[in-house]
Amino acid sequence: MEIDEAPRTRMPAAERRELILRDATAVFAANGYGGTTTDLVAKAAGVSQPYVVRMFGTKEKLFLAVLDRASRVLAEAFRAAIPGPDGDERRERMGMAYVGLIAERGLHQVLMQAFLLGGDPVIGPEARACFLGIWQLVRDEAGMSEQESRDFFAGGMLINTIVALRLGDSHGVDPEIDTMFGVAFPCSFDVYKDVLPTADEPY
Repeated sequence: MEIDEAPRTRMPAAERRELILRDATAVFAANGYGGTTTDLVAKAAGVSQPYVVRMFGTKEKLFLAVLDRASRVLAEAFRAAIPGPDGDERRERMGMAYVGLIAERGLHQVLMQAFLLGGDPVIGPEARACFLGIWQLVRDEAGMSEQESRDFFAGGMLINTIVALRLGDSHGVDPEIDTMFGVAFPCSFDVYKDVLPTADEPY
């Protein structure tokens, strides 16, 4: 049964908002910005479409809220991984933090969706600010060199592609994919095999 009003759930509005944003992240990631509707998000979240509209307004505003949250979640994960020995160990911790976020469906892909909308007059500036903010965090707060930052971002894009293509099902089947996984992920396959999305998952 769909929930139309927040009071019926006995859940604070802020908590309900967070849950809807998590579900919206998965829906936008799976369907793209153009293929997503507030109705699809409402169905995924188990609430009514009018409730989503009342809380966020337009689809555009909902996507911007999703992007803002995804940016904050990523930045918080990186910042939590920074303290401790620097150099290779720090990069490995941050890489593991990035891989750990695969457990939240769609977070990596929704960032990619935002970057694809760089030409949009409203979403584009926010997407650029997000990307620049993460770049500066990696450079200034994590202390990576330009070369290290480039390699770190390149590795992240490879992980995003593997997740988006749902290649986890092919691990152990295709040796080339196994090699790719070994290069992309800073840990053994057993660490992330249970969180990678499968080809038959809707989100």
